[in-house]
Amino acid sequence: MKVSVEIHWEREGAVFIDKRYSRAHTWRFDGGQIVPASASPHIVPLPYSVEGNVDPEEAYIAAISSCHMLTFLSLAAPKGIGIESYIDKAIGVMEKVDGKLVISRVDLDPTIVYAGEQPTAAMQAELHHSAHEECFIANSVKTEVRVVGFGQ
Repeated sequence: MKVSVEIHWEREGAVFIDKRYSRAHTWRFDGGQIVPASASPHIVPLPYSVEGNVDPEEAYIAAISSCHMLTFLSLAAPKGIGIESYIDKAIGVMEKVDGKLVISRVDLDPTIVYAGEQPTAAMQAELHHSAHEECFIANSVKTEVRVVGFGQ
C-alpha cells in the first residue's frame, strides 16, 4: 500500500535568499482535501509563518492521536464495548536531544464516553496498550507515546 500527499509552496515574489519568505503552503490529500499549512510561529516568526495554519509538528501529534483512537475503536467494537465519543487532548513535548530539536514525547489524554456499562480500568488500560501496540503510526516513530492515566 502506498499513501500520497502533495505539498505545494510558491515563492510569490519574495527575495527568498534573505529567508524572509512565507512558509505558508498547502497539503493536498488523495481524497481531495486541501489543508493550509505553515511552519509553526514558535519556529519561524510572524509574518513568515501563518499562525492559523496547521504546522508539521501539530500534524505529527494529530496523526499519532488519530491512529491510536482509530485502533482503540476497532479493538473495542468486537468486544461489545460501545463508545459514544472519544476526545483526545494530545500534547507533544519538543526538546533538544543530541543537539537536535525533536518531538521526544506525545502524551495522549483521551476522554471516552461509553454507551452502556463502562469497562473496568484494567480493560481500558488493556485496550489502550493493545491500541498502542497495533497502531502503525506509533510503530513507525521513535517518539515516546504515552496514554495519560493508563500506565503507558
